[in-house]
Amino acid sequence: MADPVQDRMEIEFDTVAGWTAEAVAELGDDHAEPAACRGSASPAGLDWLARRCGLRPGDLLADVGGGIGGPAARARRTTGAAPVVIDPMPAACRAATSMFGLPAVVGGGDALPLRTASVPVCWCLGVLCTLGDKAALLAEVHRILHPGGALGLLVFTADEPRPPGAPEGNVFPTRTAVHELLAMSGFAGTAEVALTELPASPARWRQRIAAVEGVLARDHGADPRFAAAQDQSRRVGGLIDDGVVVGRLFHAVAR
Repeated sequence: MADPVQDRMEIEFDTVAGWTAEAVAELGDDHAEPAACRGSASPAGLDWLARRCGLRPGDLLADVGGGIGGPAARARRTTGAAPVVIDPMPAACRAATSMFGLPAVVGGGDALPLRTASVPVCWCLGVLCTLGDKAALLAEVHRILHPGGALGLLVFTADEPRPPGAPEGNVFPTRTAVHELLAMSGFAGTAEVALTELPASPARWRQRIAAVEGVLARDHGADPRFAAAQDQSRRVGGLIDDGVVVGRLFHAVAR
């Protein structure tokens, strides 16, 4: 029997990934980063993470659950880092490569396809709140990081795991639970900030996202998978607008 939660997650993170790459190919490369960063923090948030993690030219950055590669591409462009995207969805990996020329590997968070202590910096953006076993992912991230390596997280937090109206597949941790999970997994937290405390995305960035979403609606608006993905986005967006869910960035160091 099909798993409706898994089906919804595959639509949101796999099917729509392929559609997004097609939309960017039509609109132009200047739409790629904004389109591929939807749901993965704002430019100001990504720049905050890059500074906190101390990204430098040539640093290997493992973006776990990196989707179609927008945050990784921005990190490469602004810091000179060398990212690799790791994501369980094949279409997302293909899109990261086709849109940005990023190396991308299909892999799940329970068994990351990288050697132990092989990377200095790891990002994991908007992933923890989609998993039941959050500790397993953080343990794997700790395994692949150098001792003293930097971890950047975007976590959507709430006071209860499944507030009314929560999207399918989301299990939100509390802010306190994130700190406890980090400590249990061998990390020392150093800094955090709510997305609402950072500058809003520039108008041009938002306009390019809107243009991509317009193409998606034009080409796939009659597809029930598009409606399902839109429903997921509307639900989490409503919870954020109401203050029930808060996006937070965390920087931690592997002990």
